[in-house]
Amino acid sequence: MMQRFFEVNRKPRLMASILLGLIAVTALVVPLATAAKGGGKGDQQQTLPTSLEDYMAPGTQPNPDSTEFRRIVSSANCMFCHADYGLETPPYDTWVVSLMAQSARDPVFHAAFTIANQDADKAGAFCIRCHIPAAHYGGQGDSSEIPDFDVELMDGINCHFCHRVTSPTGGAMGYEGDLADPDAPILADLVAAGHLPVSIGNGQNIVDPDDVRRGPYDDVPANYHGYDESGEQVRIITSPFHRDSAFCGGCHDVSNPVFVLDEKTGEGQLSVMGTEHPTHDIYDMVAEQRTYSEWLNSDFANGGVVFEDGRFGGALPDDSAISSCQNCHMPPQVGGACSFYEGPPFFERPDVGAHSFAGGNTWVLDAIQEAAGMDADYYGLTDERVEAANARTEQMLRDASDMQLTLNGENLNVRIINQGGHKLPTGYSEGRRMWLNLRFLDADGNLVAENGAYDLDTAELHEADTKVYEKTMGISTDLAKVVNLPAGESTHLALNNEVLFDNRIPARGFTNAAYAAFGGAPKGAVYEDGQYWDDTSFGIPEGAVEAVATLYFQTSSREYMEFLRDANVTDDRGQIAYDLWVSHGKSAPLAMDMMSIALVADLPGDLNGDGIVSGADVGLLLVQWGPCKGCSADFNGDNIVDGADFGILLTYWFG
Repeated sequence: MMQRFFEVNRKPRLMASILLGLIAVTALVVPLATAAKGGGKGDQQQTLPTSLEDYMAPGTQPNPDSTEFRRIVSSANCMFCHADYGLETPPYDTWVVSLMAQSARDPVFHAAFTIANQDADKAGAFCIRCHIPAAHYGGQGDSSEIPDFDVELMDGINCHFCHRVTSPTGGAMGYEGDLADPDAPILADLVAAGHLPVSIGNGQNIVDPDDVRRGPYDDVPANYHGYDESGEQVRIITSPFHRDSAFCGGCHDVSNPVFVLDEKTGEGQLSVMGTEHPTHDIYDMVAEQRTYSEWLNSDFANGGVVFEDGRFGGALPDDSAISSCQNCHMPPQVGGACSFYEGPPFFERPDVGAHSFAGGNTWVLDAIQEAAGMDADYYGLTDERVEAANARTEQMLRDASDMQLTLNGENLNVRIINQGGHKLPTGYSEGRRMWLNLRFLDADGNLVAENGAYDLDTAELHEADTKVYEKTMGISTDLAKVVNLPAGESTHLALNNEVLFDNRIPARGFTNAAYAAFGGAPKGAVYEDGQYWDDTSFGIPEGAVEAVATLYFQTSSREYMEFLRDANVTDDRGQIAYDLWVSHGKSAPLAMDMMSIALVADLPGDLNGDGIVSGADVGLLLVQWGPCKGCSADFNGDNIVDGADFGILLTYWFG
């Protein structure tokens, strides 16, 4: 059974459904109250008449009946035992300042959520599956509106959700007195209802209907988790799945179920409105995010990668292979999973997974803290925790790449190496990008020329003369006619039905065939099989003696934030997100790598570094004349500047 979840399974296309869907949609689209930015020449944009059925997905289904599905309660009750004994190990302290914990409060998510509902009715219900799982599984997500949720439901991707997630292939083990195979009845019920997922992704998670605590350990000495809301004692279950990357794949492979992928064109064709996707296979849909599939088809998933410098690995030995999502994003720490670990019956562990989930979000956590105001501490967003989380994010980004500079005649080659287990960058593509900045300097350190200049005040990037790594999506010509928006590049997440460009650097182990099979093939760029780096050549301007190369990463571009502000015609979430972006440095780019290289060979006798030996260098030599240990004019290294050194200078002066 395991094999079916890790294979790309191609299915026949249902062209009749596609054609019927196009006819139905053409007849049923309704206008927005006001035209959004990018609308069809002033005409009103049309909203897709989608429904909850269009966004239905296999896995555990919403159920507000607490007798059948115990509600996912707030993580606040976890802090009493799992917090306040450090900033790197305690699960609560590291989780609460992650974008997992704050996924429901993310202002960028809020703004994009509103626009998604504007573009396609009830689209927000699909977003809620992963961003606010407590609301989804409790049945409160059907409204597809955030304001209906209370504080507890806004607890994001919380402890009780993750520690109730069940493997689609089983394998959990009960403690003494428990069921030998606690997964079996859960999976059997899904099979009977026809809800067992056929692929991993799209929030098609399986959640234990009971309030149990699933984790990776099989030797927990005591259960202090008390009783659930019905008065039954909370059980603990050993779950190997919680160390499996497939656990993360549930929300980190994303496709739009409204579209059926046309393999020939690569476009998504509208399915029949008001019906479920015909296959529910995410590979039969247009790829929006493919982080898990990128990892699955990398060397990290197939034996692992050893980094001698110990990057990513936390407390793992330096010779340990990095093989799972958890190895990087939940790096093991030495310590305890609860505050009782310092005394019996609890004990110190060598592999407590830090619940930090550091990724590529450099400014939103600060924005959430500001937006929370006086409630920031209540949400766990203390200054100390936020500072530690931001430091982890910056380190994660710097570990993700390496740079090499080489000279090739009159050109400088910059190589960027992807050291991560997925594309670089990966994940949510809207507004997210990397680029190369080259600064060429003369002998006095003055700027001669610059490629990839970025203005911090205006947040404008000069793209024409550099390499930008990004993924762009768009709206096809056929769909553009239906929704009354221009065809081509678009940041309308709920409507994008084709990939226009993707030059992000693949992970090591990359093959074109594998990436094409899961919808992640490069587009507009060529990478050979096995290539996990990219080379860019820059011409060296006259007068430059040094080049400084910097690889920058940016979470949210100016163009995307302006889109969120201007396209939002329903509420003020777009403006709020934009204002927070402005107040927090406009998502100032982070330097992932920086390296300099001399463009003029080191010339003996060239004391002033201008690339020639001349009278100016003689003057500098005379200043150092006599005993002079370590002096630049001591060319022969005898700790004295004398005639011998002058002779060397003259040799290079006259060639």
